Amino acid sequence: MRSFAEEFSFALTLIFQGDAELWAIVLLSLQVSIFAALIAAALGMPIGAALAVARFPGRRALIVLMNALMGFPPVVVGLLVYLMLSRSGPLGVLDLLYTPMAMIIAQVVLVTPIIAALTRQVVETLAEEYAEQLRSLGVSRLASVPVLLWDARLALITAFLAGFGRAIAEVGAVIIVGGNINHVTRVMTTTIALETSKGNLALALALGTILIAIAVAVNAMVSTLTLRAEKEGLRHA
Repeated sequence: MRSFAEEFSFALTLIFQGDAELWAIVLLSLQVSIFAALIAAALGMPIGAALAVARFPGRRALIVLMNALMGFPPVVVGLLVYLMLSRSGPLGVLDLLYTPMAMIIAQVVLVTPIIAALTRQVVETLAEEYAEQLRSLGVSRLASVPVLLWDARLALITAFLAGFGRAIAEVGAVIIVGGNINHVTRVMTTTIALETSKGNLALALALGTILIAIAVAVNAMVSTLTLRAEKEGLRHA
């Protein structure tokens, strides 16, 4: 059995020599998670903004539910999506189970509440700040949503990155609906789990290193955008 140093050295070799299997898994992971985050943003941002500005009975209950869904167990989401997409489920006719699209759907369900909740917080703060100005211009609450979303664009990019980070790190839901099929639905997190159990630590370490690098890059972008948004806020103050 090779030592940790030898395994890590082999892992770096796989990364820098462009191992085809390794980078195919990384590419599929990025494609699935970016697509899922984009769909979740398209759904979650309008929902969050609408909840921020609208006033209606049950609004507070919806906000509580949305916040609760941020912590929804991924394996339960995977199970629910599996039941929906299975042959006996309502969407079984689409034959999406054990495909990348099934993993995208599971990630969208997980990420949408996160992006929606973060959007609501940002837009609600801006709506309170600009309330008098918007009223003086005769802009209704719902008509103000596009204006507020544009003004909050840097914070919303941060929300998107947070959603993407959550999606690409997911394992429980995607392994249930994707099946971890080689060259079809095998992504970084599920491959790490599988290869570790098989004792193939070099591939697992290589993928883990790339996953950590992506996480660091996402957090660096979030920090940069947050600082930039704070500076713009001070400039407008």
